[in-house]
Amino acid sequence: MSISVLIMTLNEEKNLPACLASLDWCDDIVVLDSYSTDATVEIARAAGARVYQRVHDTESNQRTYGLKEIEYKYPWVYTPDADEVTPPDLRDEMLAIARDQKRPESAFRIRYKNMFMGRWIKHSSLYPTWITRLVRPDRVRYERDAHSRCLTEGPEGRLNAHFIHYSFNKGMNAWYDKHNRYSSSEARETVVSLREKRVPWHDVLSGVPEVRRRALKELAMRLPFRPTARFLYMYVLRGGFLDGKEGYHYCRLLAAYEYMIVIKTEELRRREEGLPV
Repeated sequence: MSISVLIMTLNEEKNLPACLASLDWCDDIVVLDSYSTDATVEIARAAGARVYQRVHDTESNQRTYGLKEIEYKYPWVYTPDADEVTPPDLRDEMLAIARDQKRPESAFRIRYKNMFMGRWIKHSSLYPTWITRLVRPDRVRYERDAHSRCLTEGPEGRLNAHFIHYSFNKGMNAWYDKHNRYSSSEARETVVSLREKRVPWHDVLSGVPEVRRRALKELAMRLPFRPTARFLYMYVLRGGFLDGKEGYHYCRLLAAYEYMIVIKTEELRRREEGLPV
């Protein structure tokens, strides 16, 4: 028993070859493309992948379509991004799970090693961050426009191995373009959260990392000097300085991303109040 693979793409000719090369053991790869204008589709088909296309509206809708509307050869589906590489130890661990048909889990979370300027920025990237990557499509659903969150109908496990994340392979312009889109979605969510005026204080001390992280994010939305606070948290409190100059640059980039969210949130609030922007 093997596993299937779903990769969502948009202009990923730079990243897709390495991603697919690390998946050469899989005989059921699906690429759900958002009408790329580069060679993404040709690269995918040349590697033997099945290619489907759908206009991208939100990440959760796209992922839901990919898992619910497309048929797969195997019950388990691995969902890497195109800028991720799957090492052999992760492959072996996932295949072992697929062979055990009595496992109760609906999904598995996997840690990743985030690469920047040729270095694993372990501290700056808030390691370990667990992301749902191996799922049973009939037992999961997704929510949130950006950085979609997986909700499972059953227990969720964790794997020991890591995947490798190369989020800057396409260059800084591509990174800024992507986070410009993300920040717009985050700003809309921030406006809704601030309007509700609710902070889940009881979740801040939760023993469940995902619950605690969401609560801290709700709290961070209300902090003054939010970009500066994020930089200090990541670079000083979480030890980003231990990642050298690469860690410093990375923390500055994420602080800039926070500022994009802050200024777009202010723009939306002023528009709601009929004020000039």
